[in-house]
Amino acid sequence: MADDKVLHYMFDLRSVATSISNEAFITKCNHLMNGKEFNLISSSQLLHDQLLLYSGPSESHAVIRYYKGMNRVTIDVTQPLANGTQPIFSDDVNNYVPTCDDRLIEYDFDKVVVNVDTQYQNVKIMHSPQYGNMLLLDDDPNLAESDLAYTRAITGNGRQNYTDKTVLILGGGDGVVIDASIKHLRGICSDSMDSLEGPNYKVIVEDCVPILKNYVQEGRTFDYVINDLTAIPVSTTPQGSQWDFLRLILQLSMDVLSETGRYFTQGNGANNVHALKMYEEQLQKLTRKVNFSKETICVPSYLELWIFYEIWKA
Repeated sequence: MADDKVLHYMFDLRSVATSISNEAFITKCNHLMNGKEFNLISSSQLLHDQLLLYSGPSESHAVIRYYKGMNRVTIDVTQPLANGTQPIFSDDVNNYVPTCDDRLIEYDFDKVVVNVDTQYQNVKIMHSPQYGNMLLLDDDPNLAESDLAYTRAITGNGRQNYTDKTVLILGGGDGVVIDASIKHLRGICSDSMDSLEGPNYKVIVEDCVPILKNYVQEGRTFDYVINDLTAIPVSTTPQGSQWDFLRLILQLSMDVLSETGRYFTQGNGANNVHALKMYEEQLQKLTRKVNFSKETICVPSYLELWIFYEIWKA
């Protein structure tokens, strides 16, 4: 929120640990806030919560509250703006993005390249001096120009020979994402999507579920299925619409995968051990028995290790 006199910034995130001590919580907060030249001036122990007050540059202040019962943290920063004063945080360039396990990461974004709402999602491309242009969908980091490691991992890291093979790739976002990537992610996409159809490929901008079901009915199979639709959901149980969608895509993908084929997909952050375990349990419930392997990859712009899966029919 902003007006002509004062800027307010509010962040809401889950705590990293469920049983962190008061001293450790203060230490973590100090580490975060000192980087923005904020200094702790008081701390208060409430009935079940903890409240920290910081003073910052340009007469700003910040209040951090730890809701222990909900394992949640809120940060409220207030900064009065005089003429010519630069805000500590920017309304246009938000450098703070949570990791998959809700740790708050500060990026070095210095420019908004694209910011548009489609009927499906918000599409942003931010510029980073380190990572080049970076795609975020609903503020979730997807891919930066520095992230060739992601593309290599989700295609088998050089272990496969794709010559004369049939490949089905799921994902890529809606048409707006494709257009934005063609224009602004040249460092990672190059000219691969300048044309949506060529002598040996075709990009279809549609819902993949009806197409997969049609392939199943036709009995069509592929040597490789690469699923880059979405990461594994993070939840306490494998229930809900996101898990239902994951299971649907997984089963349909197995139905169109050849007997000797390979299925590649991203998992989630390495810290989300429980979610990854639940996904692996779903693999054992498929109508066809499968085997799998996984590897941990450092994707530069993610600032966290990421898990990728290779799955094949037993």
